[in-house]
Amino acid sequence: MATTTPEMSKKEIARHYANAIVKLVIYIVVYVIVAAIIHWIIVSLLPMFHVNIKPYEGYVNVLLALAFGYLIVSAFADVIYWSMRFRYDHPTARAMRNVFLLIGIGALVAGIAGAIGGGIAGVAVGGFLGIVIGFAVQQVLGQAVAGLFLLLARPFRIRDHVNLLGEDGIVNDVAILFTEVLKSDGSKVLIPNNAIIGNKIYLLPKQQPPQTQQQQQK
Repeated sequence: MATTTPEMSKKEIARHYANAIVKLVIYIVVYVIVAAIIHWIIVSLLPMFHVNIKPYEGYVNVLLALAFGYLIVSAFADVIYWSMRFRYDHPTARAMRNVFLLIGIGALVAGIAGAIGGGIAGVAVGGFLGIVIGFAVQQVLGQAVAGLFLLLARPFRIRDHVNLLGEDGIVNDVAILFTEVLKSDGSKVLIPNNAIIGNKIYLLPKQQPPQTQQQQQK
């Protein structure tokens, strides 16, 4: 994904958005074509030379699905990112992109596991793996969703003077997983976003960043 700045014009964002859609379509078309060619080689071409690898076709398809699946999921997440940039800033759009990327990768792995098992067994394997992945990433997803909520609701903004969970300082960054608070002594505190949601948020009078205060003292 291309880097971006909050000052990008609507025209530039629209260009990146169109490029992301084109890339997504290309990945899907190339995947379908490559899968069809490999199927023809395994089923029709190789048997002419008395080479039979048809029993291994499923493994080849799994490798293709993993490779192209990640590219397609990543491209789709980029489409989400650039579509969000029309209304929101870079941190908010980035948070939404990361959430879709995590969900997409989890769905991809669960879907491939289900396809390998086939039938009812495949559904069971895919569902079980989906549950395992869900438990494994629930903390990360919880923080990601909380971070997205903070970016959309904006109870505080960057450079606001706040008190979060007893930590007093200036908001330096609101990322997908953590909110970074710069304290008066120059130290940085990374607070998990899901810990902020549901707790009191104190918006304090504006104060100068620690670097400025130190320069004035000198």
